Amino acid sequence: MTRTVITTENAPTLPAPLSQGIRKGPLLQVSGQLPFDPDTGEVAGTTVAEQTTQALRNVTAVLEAGGAGLEDVVMLRVYLTDPAHLAEMNEAYTAAVGEPFPTRTTVYMQLPPGLLVEVDALAVLGD
Repeated sequence: MTRTVITTENAPTLPAPLSQGIRKGPLLQVSGQLPFDPDTGEVAGTTVAEQTTQALRNVTAVLEAGGAGLEDVVMLRVYLTDPAHLAEMNEAYTAAVGEPFPTRTTVYMQLPPGLLVEVDALAVLGD
């Protein structure tokens, strides 16, 4: 199976040694997406809801570049900086992802200043 690097201008490119996404066979892994607006390079918002919405837009852009959509996602991982943000993140997540929800893991970690959330995804294409 060929390993294909997925790249799109509709999601930010970070100065790090990683691909926005990798597709191999029916699997598409999207690297952790931060809440940067791809047009401006700036953090989109100051609240966890605003940042979650942008991070999920970025995930969706990489998925679409790889021939997938949120309906193909089987696993999302959400990285938060503060457990107190869980309820607000869940509201934004619910609005952006919709049912049926993929499986999800939520991890608490430190991100650079001003960043409150990061999201990565694993999608399976085809049946």
